Amino acid sequence: MTNSMAEFEDSGCIFIIGSNTTACHPLIARRVFRAKEKGARLIVADPRNIQLSRFADVAVTHRMGSDVALLNGMMRLILKHGWQAQAYIDERTEGFQEFRASLEAYTPEKVQAITGVSPGDLEKMSELYAANSPAAILYTMGITQHITGVDNVKAICNLAMLCGNVGVAGGGVNPLRGQNNVQGACDMGGLPHVFPGYQLVSNPDLNAKFCQAWGKEQLPDKPGLTILEMVNAVLAGKLKALFVIGENPKLSDPDWHHLHHALKELDFLVVQDLFLSETAQVADVVLAAASTAEKDGTFSNTERRCMRVFKAIEPIGDTLPDWEILCRLATAMGYPMHYDHPEEIFREIASLTPSYAGMSYDRLGIDGLQWPCPSPEHPGTTFLHKDRFTRGKGQFHLIDYQDPAELPDAAYPYFLTTGRMFAHYHTGTMTRISPALDREQKTGYVEINPADAGNLKILEGDMLVITSPRGRIEAPAKITPAVEPGNLFLPIHFGENPTNVLTSAEAFDPLAKIPEFKVGKARLEKLME
Repeated sequence: MTNSMAEFEDSGCIFIIGSNTTACHPLIARRVFRAKEKGARLIVADPRNIQLSRFADVAVTHRMGSDVALLNGMMRLILKHGWQAQAYIDERTEGFQEFRASLEAYTPEKVQAITGVSPGDLEKMSELYAANSPAAILYTMGITQHITGVDNVKAICNLAMLCGNVGVAGGGVNPLRGQNNVQGACDMGGLPHVFPGYQLVSNPDLNAKFCQAWGKEQLPDKPGLTILEMVNAVLAGKLKALFVIGENPKLSDPDWHHLHHALKELDFLVVQDLFLSETAQVADVVLAAASTAEKDGTFSNTERRCMRVFKAIEPIGDTLPDWEILCRLATAMGYPMHYDHPEEIFREIASLTPSYAGMSYDRLGIDGLQWPCPSPEHPGTTFLHKDRFTRGKGQFHLIDYQDPAELPDAAYPYFLTTGRMFAHYHTGTMTRISPALDREQKTGYVEINPADAGNLKILEGDMLVITSPRGRIEAPAKITPAVEPGNLFLPIHFGENPTNVLTSAEAFDPLAKIPEFKVGKARLEKLME
C-alpha cells in the first residue's frame, strides 16, 4: 500500500475494484463506511454484487477479466473532459503523450462491448474519481489473480497518476493483504528473486553484502522458482523435496490433479504448520509450529506497519516458534544458526534492510513504525512517493486489453470465479477448527443467479455438479443475485468442495506467475440421485 488505513477516512473518493472488502478486510471496510459518513464518494467495480455495492455512489458488475478495458475507458473519458491533473503529470511523470494516444481506441461503446458497463455508468465513475481528490484505489486478488494481473495493477497506477493521487495523503494505490504478515513475509525475502528488503539476488553488490553478513563465500545469484514453477519442476524430475511452511497447497494451488500428481512424485515432503492441514496429512514429516500467542517477534501488516508480537503463553507440547525450528534445521544441515531471542533477529533485519534500518524493539513500542524508516530519528512513512517516485518520475505504461485465458463456450457455458467469504480464511486450516466460525458456514456452496436457477429448475440447497476442463466437484446451490446471470462463484475454503479441482495451472500471469483463479469456464448440472 502506498498509503495508510486511517487516511481512507479523509479521502474524497474511494474506488474499490476487485475486492470484496467487507468480507475479506472488514476492519478496512469500517474505514470506508466512516469515509462515507464524512461525505466521501464511493465507486465499486466487481463482477459480483458485493455488500459495498449497496452503499456506492456508482457500482458496476463488469465482466470477469475485463478490468483493463474498464480502467482504460475511464481514463479516456477523464482526458476527453480535461479532468486530469495536468500540472502533476507535467512535473512528476513521463510517457504521457504516448499513453494518451494508446487510450483512443477505448470508446465507451467499445468498453461496454467488452465489460458490459454502460457508457453512462462509465462516465459517472470517471467523473467521481477525477473530481473528488484525494482519491484512494483499493484492490485485492480480484485484480491480481489473472493472466493480466501485472497489467491490471499498472492500469490502476496509470489512473492514480493521471489524477494526481499518488504521493498524497488519502489517495494512492492500495493492495490489501490477505493476512496479518503477508506484507512482512515479502519484506523479509519471501519471494524467489530478492533478499530481505526487495534487494535483488542478481545485484552483485547486494549479493556480496549478504554473503559477508551470513559468512558465505557465495549465495545464489539467480532467481529461484515460484510455486507454479516448483510443481512443474517436480513433475520434470528436477525437484525432489519440498518444505512447506504455513501453506496448504493441496487446497490452494490450481489444478488439483496436476498438484496431486506432483506431490506423489516427491521423494520427501516436509510441512511446518499449526494444524494437520490436507497437505500435512500427506507429508513425510510434520513439524509442529507455535501459534502467534506462543511467541515473540514482529509482524508487518498491509500498511507497511511493523509491530511487536508479545508471547502470552508458553508453546504447548513439543511445538516451537518457526524461527527456532529453522535455526535447528540449519544447524543440523551444516550451517550453525543461533539466536537467543527474536530481538536479535530483528537487529539483523535492521542492519541489512534499508527500509527497516531505523527500527528497533524499543522504537516499535505498541503502535509500531511504517517503513521506510531509514534512520533511528526517522518517524516512519505514512504514505509513499510524497515528493518524488522511487524511480524519479512516474512512468505511464501502455496497457492493452486481452481476453482471459478461458471464456465460456457451448460445453462450459458459465463464467466461474473463486474467492473468500466472511467467516473463513484461505483453506480453512485455522478458521474451520473454530466452533464459532464453523457454525457460520459448515461447508462450501456454489452461488448461482436466480434466473439461471429457474432455467435449470434448481432450488436452494440442491446438490449440483460443477465441471471444468480439469475436473468436477459437488456443492449445494446458493441462489443469490450477488452473481450476475451466466456467472458462478465458489468459496475457496472447503476441502470437501475443493475449488482447485476446477482451476487452471496453465493460465497465469507471465511476469508474476500468479494463476488465473478469478476467471474460468464451467458447466453446471443437478446431481442425479
